[in-house]
Amino acid sequence: MTTQSQKLSEKKIENALIEKILKDKTVRSMVTCESHYWFFNVYFSHYVTYETAEFQKELFALTEDESIRNLVVVSFRGSGKSTLMTLSYPIWAILGKQQKKHVVILSQTMPQAKQYLKNIKDELEKNDILRNDLGPFKEETDEWRSFSLVLPKYNARITAASCEQSIRGIRHGAHRPDLIILDDVEDLNSSKTKESRDGTYNWVVGDVIPLGDKNTRTIFIGNLLHEDCLLMRLKNNIENNTLDGLFKMYPLLDDNENIAWLGKYPDMDSIAVEKKKIGSESAWQREFLLRIIPDQDRIFYREWIKPYDSLPEKECSFSCTGVDLAISENDSADYTAMVTTKVYGYGDSAMIYVLPNPIYERMDFLKTVNCIKEIKKMNFSRHRIYIEDVGYQRSAIQYLKSERCHTEPFQVHGQDKRSRLITISHLVQEGRVLFPAKGAETLIQQLIGFGIEKHDDLADAFAIAIHKSFERASHCCRIATSK
Repeated sequence: MTTQSQKLSEKKIENALIEKILKDKTVRSMVTCESHYWFFNVYFSHYVTYETAEFQKELFALTEDESIRNLVVVSFRGSGKSTLMTLSYPIWAILGKQQKKHVVILSQTMPQAKQYLKNIKDELEKNDILRNDLGPFKEETDEWRSFSLVLPKYNARITAASCEQSIRGIRHGAHRPDLIILDDVEDLNSSKTKESRDGTYNWVVGDVIPLGDKNTRTIFIGNLLHEDCLLMRLKNNIENNTLDGLFKMYPLLDDNENIAWLGKYPDMDSIAVEKKKIGSESAWQREFLLRIIPDQDRIFYREWIKPYDSLPEKECSFSCTGVDLAISENDSADYTAMVTTKVYGYGDSAMIYVLPNPIYERMDFLKTVNCIKEIKKMNFSRHRIYIEDVGYQRSAIQYLKSERCHTEPFQVHGQDKRSRLITISHLVQEGRVLFPAKGAETLIQQLIGFGIEKHDDLADAFAIAIHKSFERASHCCRIATSK
């Protein structure tokens, strides 16, 4: 741990360096070229209104470390991350030692993209010390357009664009983008449904990342808006070693209530004042403490989901498959979903294991019944298929019975999907329903996002399977007790 005397010594050295930098243009140019931290403090000192925090110094160091190909930064609101990453860093990356030639800044909307570029343009045009030391920057007026700035002296370009624009194949002469920065490309609305989240993620991996070359850096800045949002997916990819990169998170308060930025928030009283300004507990938790806040009307929560790595070695008591039929292959139709469980034990001791890779696809009637037959073949004699006893689904029940598949109707008794899930949610919360560690991600997402996600077919098949699994376990227990 740094002692007080060490801090004072470091401060003296820093002050001496500042004095040299202020007096000597040669020293100033040399130091700021090598260090983004000093570049910011010299040329962007008008943004330094509080003492720099340790996490901010770390952010400067991360921008300087080109070995980090993909950097994901989540930080509390007002932490200065956007000023550092979308204003100062793009300029230093071109003017400083990294010598970038084509910087691309991406945002969610075109007005945001224009604002990012305007902020950079204002600094290049109006920041006298920056212009005098490292300019001139504006030599070709027609190149300073609404979405692109060209710096002829450095043969470099800064481009700002949004998710709404086509960015495929953009170049600056022979240079593909060598630094790509994405700042808040998601919001609460765009992260609500799986379709929207998939769209953002597919845009990033399909359009954004391929923009670059082998030495391109990509930096993602934003907040955790959902368990399955873009930044969470990137975090998981990094942790699973499917993406080479670094994920960093900086909440205003850590778990021990240590304050990240003492220069701005010297004590808990100042934290309390800031919290009152927000006026919303959920916004405070999400924007400042970086906690993912579930919707108040959720039925299931992520922390309830208990995984298993393998099934018990003993033979299961029985198994069930819940089926939610959608007899259509039309692109706009719902999916046919089939969730299978294996149950071990009876009564209150019964444990329900959800099998991995539930069926979830659009299919016609013939393919559906053949799929159900295959599921029956793979399970032993004490296996039952359950299908809702409503509408056209009755014909499937009758047909499967005629084919000697043990198929039974599931009576809804006037309950809607939500009610059915609520009545079994306690089994998940209590850990009596276990999910495979891999192979049930879409099912889990539909359960957690029920009511928000566009599709809920797996959730409905799950409700049928769990209802019947629990019902049969209780029934068999009563029979055994009566004997």
